This record gives sequence, C-alpha cells and structure tokens, in this order.
Amino acid sequence: MSSRLLPLMAFMALVVLLLVGLKISDKKTQIPSPLIDKPVPAFDLPVLANPSRQMTNESFLGKPYLVNFWGSWCVTCRAEHPVVTDLANLNAVYIIGMNFRDESPDAIAWLQRWGDPYDVSLIDYDGRTSIDFGVYAAPETFLVDPSGTIVFKHLGQLTWDIVENEILPRVASMESGS
Repeated sequence: MSSRLLPLMAFMALVVLLLVGLKISDKKTQIPSPLIDKPVPAFDLPVLANPSRQMTNESFLGKPYLVNFWGSWCVTCRAEHPVVTDLANLNAVYIIGMNFRDESPDAIAWLQRWGDPYDVSLIDYDGRTSIDFGVYAAPETFLVDPSGTIVFKHLGQLTWDIVENEILPRVASMESGS
C-alpha cells in the first residue's frame, strides 16, 4: 500500500512547491525601489515622433508625471495599454512613454494600431535610461513629483486598482500641496 501512496505524495509535494512558487512570484510587484524619494535619473533622449528633438529629465519639472517603460515587443505592455489609455483620458497626470529596446518603426506602428495615450514618447533604444531607473522588465511605471523626485514605482502591468489606489491619490496630494 505504501508503494501506491508514494506517487500521490510526490504529486502533492510538487503541487505545494508550485503554489509556494506562485505566491513568491506574485510579490514581484512589491520589490522596493532604491530610487523612491530620490531625483529622477538624468536623461537626454530623442522624441519618438521627432527624433531630432531631444528632451531631458528637466523638461518635465513643475508638474507631476508618470514615466511608463514599454516596448512593442512586450506582451504585458499590450495588456496594460487600455489602463494607461483610460488614465490618459482623465488628464490627471502627464504621461511619458519611455519606449526602450525597441525599433522606432515598430514602436510607432504599435502606437498607431493600439492608440497613443502618451503626452510624449521618448526613445531609450540602448536601454541605458532604463538601467539608470533600475527597470527589471517592461512594463514598469514611476510617478514623479513636480520637483523631479520619484515618489512611487510599480513593477509590472498597471491595473485600474493601482491607478485608483496608488497613483491618483498621490497626484491629488501633490496638487493640493499636502
């Protein structure tokens, strides 16, 4: 009888390991950023729609803004795109698309196909800016206050829950001065 139970016990052990692994991977969006309460890393990048125009981190001082790292090759970016679009439609916060490790024609075609929610998209082709931000993988989103300080980071797909409970309240408190 114990020889019949051995495969069942092995199977149950694998199920437990799988569930523990899923629970651990679910916490990947909770990795703290060492950049919270620090200035945005300096950058000087071309605009996707007009590569002869450069923008820097100082171009955005004076208003709260989101920096959303994305790529046309990123499946999760596609899944998050409707949420970014809905947020953009609220006009609650300026949204910078940080297109990285992508070919510009692919990025432009992707935005034409799915819609362009960004106030501006910048090109981080070599990924150096994403490295400076500590980006693990697309998508990642940073909320920056008007003085250029990172106040929030979200790793992974934005959901409306994150927008409603994390981003919008922080933006509202920046606007109210509290």
